[in-house]
Amino acid sequence: MSSSQELEVTLETLPQILQNDTKVKVAGVDADGVLRGKLMSKSKFLSIAKSGFGFCSVVFGWDMHDMTYFQELKISNKENGYRDLIAIPDLSTYRRIPWEGDIPFFLVSFYDPDTQEPVCACPRGLLKTQLDKFKAHGYDAMAGAEYEFYQFKTPSTDSSDAKPSTAAYLRDNPPHTLPALTEGMFGYSITRPVHNKDYFYEIFDSCAKFKCDIEGWHTESGPGVFEAALEFGQISDMADRAGLFKYAVKSIGTKYGITPCFMAKPKQGLPGNSGHTHFSVVDKDGKNLLARETKDENAPWPDVAHLSDLGRHFLAGLIDGLPYIMPLLAPTINSYKRLVENFWAPVTVSWGLEHRAASIRLIAPPTSKPGATRFEIRVPGADTNPHYVMAAILGLGWRGVEKKMEIKLPPLGKGEDVGSGADQGERLAKNLKDAVDKFMEKGSIAREVFGDDFVEHFGGTRRHEIRLWDEAVTDWEMKRYIETV
Repeated sequence: MSSSQELEVTLETLPQILQNDTKVKVAGVDADGVLRGKLMSKSKFLSIAKSGFGFCSVVFGWDMHDMTYFQELKISNKENGYRDLIAIPDLSTYRRIPWEGDIPFFLVSFYDPDTQEPVCACPRGLLKTQLDKFKAHGYDAMAGAEYEFYQFKTPSTDSSDAKPSTAAYLRDNPPHTLPALTEGMFGYSITRPVHNKDYFYEIFDSCAKFKCDIEGWHTESGPGVFEAALEFGQISDMADRAGLFKYAVKSIGTKYGITPCFMAKPKQGLPGNSGHTHFSVVDKDGKNLLARETKDENAPWPDVAHLSDLGRHFLAGLIDGLPYIMPLLAPTINSYKRLVENFWAPVTVSWGLEHRAASIRLIAPPTSKPGATRFEIRVPGADTNPHYVMAAILGLGWRGVEKKMEIKLPPLGKGEDVGSGADQGERLAKNLKDAVDKFMEKGSIAREVFGDDFVEHFGGTRRHEIRLWDEAVTDWEMKRYIETV
């Protein structure tokens, strides 16, 4: 590591840190979790590092394929001329992109040019707003993320140097013909990664250099499926690293003619891709505040005997609000193909100590150390925006703490699967339309936690997805009806 890289990144040290560079890459996060950015000269970057620069608001006015939303939304629309927002670099996010010649990289956050406040839909801003509620009371939050994802490959070309893009392949071939990186179900295999060892190890090593370190890295059950557990850390940093992990994997994949797929359910009849999120509350010294000092012999259930009062209130808030924030945890049409019975994915409001079938898995003594006490939210898929997911966990949990809410639902019984118990909570939304309706209904918990501006904006973006789906003619329809009706 060079001496310039060891310096604390401040406005004063930036010129020295970038002394050998000519260009800088910057990016912000849109509502779908997609990085939107640009390359700029070093001199330009240094001139805007403090005050920010104009960034077209259309990144919050169009979908992931750059189609403007059917419904004109408040942040960016024809009436305001798709005006610029202010994008301010976050110097703490400095890192270098190892697969792009170590070019310096910074994340930006988006601010309203009139109010100077974070744009309501800016994922980094939304998370900061929720975290500020914690920090005002001397708390902080830690988080971890796990992603499962499929790898698809494009057929080899005559030239070893030319790798056809997935888009080019799909232009002439049906999506379901895209071959998997490897065939068969080989979860936790130590031989399967050897088949593509250069790709497998380059992801691990490059993520370490790119400051989105992987803690555990292995094959998961499914053809060509990998799973990464990212290193646990402070929640804002964790959300950034989770989004950048996807960027790293997709970028490295292009080098090998491989397309990593973070869809929640890429293949019918096979397991889906989860995006489990771990969460804990700490004080300013890093002490875990979810752990109880001594076992509560009078706990309402043995599952929470080692969970603090703050932890119980937090869990109660999660349970109470979970049905109202489903579009944040399952944001696409495809998300709900994963959340079905009998696929080890949660479908009801449920929780339990070390229960992997529940929506909220409590990890606490006696099966873990007190300092590792945490919640694992198992509803999100790999297709989620990590900033929104973590903002939702913070927002719902803090609501429970503020209101001193009590857990209103018994834990999922041992050996009891989701959907089989009479005491379980309500069935979570089965599709995006139902999820959005509950999210946007008058007086919803989502509105209480995030405010009307965010709910109206994000709900509007999801209604755009629903309309596109309603108008789509699928392969299934053609196969089923082309000759028979």
